[in-house]
Amino acid sequence: MVATDQPRSGAHPGLRRRALGAAVVALVGLAAACTAAMPVPVPVPTRPTTGADVSRAPTPTRTPTPIASPRPAATPSPVPSPTFAATIAPIDDALAARMASSWRPGCPVPLADLRYLSLSYHDMTGAVVTGELVVHADVADGVVEVFRALFDAGYPIASMRLVDDFGADDDASMAADNTSAFNCRAVTGGTVWSEHAYGRAIDLNPVENPYVRGSSVAPAAGGAFADRHDAPGVIHGDDVVVRAFAAHGWQWGGYWDRPIDYQHFSVSGR
Repeated sequence: MVATDQPRSGAHPGLRRRALGAAVVALVGLAAACTAAMPVPVPVPTRPTTGADVSRAPTPTRTPTPIASPRPAATPSPVPSPTFAATIAPIDDALAARMASSWRPGCPVPLADLRYLSLSYHDMTGAVVTGELVVHADVADGVVEVFRALFDAGYPIASMRLVDDFGADDDASMAADNTSAFNCRAVTGGTVWSEHAYGRAIDLNPVENPYVRGSSVAPAAGGAFADRHDAPGVIHGDDVVVRAFAAHGWQWGGYWDRPIDYQHFSVSGR
């Protein structure tokens, strides 16, 4: 039998198990050695969030709330200034019948020479109202301009009605503080025709501007204004009322010495 170096294929089973166990032990030892040699990871502490970090964070975009456009305030309509209005008309039949108390045949002026005026004025409350006067035709235009000036100045007038509304009674008209013009009558306390009988005299606010003769005052309510203190409707020398009349040739009875007729304006100065 010839010997050879080749292992025999029929090796004992026990030997094969011992060789396998030794290999497993060697592998386990090698793994443990590798694990021991690996560095242990150190946990990194978490840094607190700072304001800088927050600023670097994206800021969510908020949808802006729509703001309603303010509605423009309504512009108040300007209040129109009151305007003066006047008319001049002849005396028609209806007006002649109404003037039966103040005019009659024998008066120094015929109805054809008189004119009926409708005039705006401020009353004592400041309201704009319409009054009426009868004057001579030759002064009608000037009287309109006088009362236009008084209206523009805001001068107040208590009443402006035909004296016929008082039965042509001058005392009753004065007591009602009524401004009037034409009245076919004699002068106060006399027998000659008054300038009123010609339609060339006007008595303005008789209570605030009374007729004064010594201690006698007419109308009686005018006594409260005899001292001539300033008050609505009171006329003073060279004031807007006196100047308005003077501009059209009228003179004031307040400049008289005796009697003093503060309400009276006339063309002749009588």
